[in-house]
Amino acid sequence: MQQYLQNKKGLVQNVFDKVFDKYDLMNDFMSFGIHRLWKKDLIHWMNPGKNKTLLDVACGTGDLAKLFQDKSNNMNFTICVDPNEGMISKGKEKLKKYSNIKWIIGSAENLPVKDESCDYYSISFGLRNTKNIDKSLSEAYRVLKPGGRFLCLEFSKILNSNLDFVYKNYSKLIPRIGKFVVGDEKPYEYLIKSIEEFVNQEELIELMENNNFQNCNYRNLSGGIVAIHSGWKL
Repeated sequence: MQQYLQNKKGLVQNVFDKVFDKYDLMNDFMSFGIHRLWKKDLIHWMNPGKNKTLLDVACGTGDLAKLFQDKSNNMNFTICVDPNEGMISKGKEKLKKYSNIKWIIGSAENLPVKDESCDYYSISFGLRNTKNIDKSLSEAYRVLKPGGRFLCLEFSKILNSNLDFVYKNYSKLIPRIGKFVVGDEKPYEYLIKSIEEFVNQEELIELMENNNFQNCNYRNLSGGIVAIHSGWKL
């Protein structure tokens, strides 16, 4: 499934080139810090054991990698992949005390990772930014070991009409916040539009099943502002 907005030449790359330096700060501003709780919920649902390998795609500055490593007292291994070199550099600096994290510049549609080499695949707020969701899901399936698990944290569709009204009106303020924090509102105009155009919870389940994942389900967080989707390679 191609995504129209994300296929505009250079658009997504330019967005993240502008925001990577204050990426974590802006995430805290926009979500009032709640994005950190959402990511903890993903790792809690993953419930990883020790001596496991996580491939974290669209890793940003490594929030999930840190949570995953801390969960095992740094006895796991994480491969962090992101297409933005600036984001990778920020992540390396932020998590320099962690010896079991490998950083790679790459895209979700063409992962520089061996077949069946990972126990877990995670992607948080990144699937929405890919050019082709099906290709990204197919790559996720390829790199997972048999018995491996896919987990996606992404903005989704709100179920409650009152909450939806409040959220949509708040969303109109986000580009202004971006202008204040980052100095540019255009990346956050893209953010809001990409959320509006992204598939809903059930549609993502269908795409996962079409790409061979089994036992697929999801959990809504914060009333469906975001959702965590889970699927298995069996």
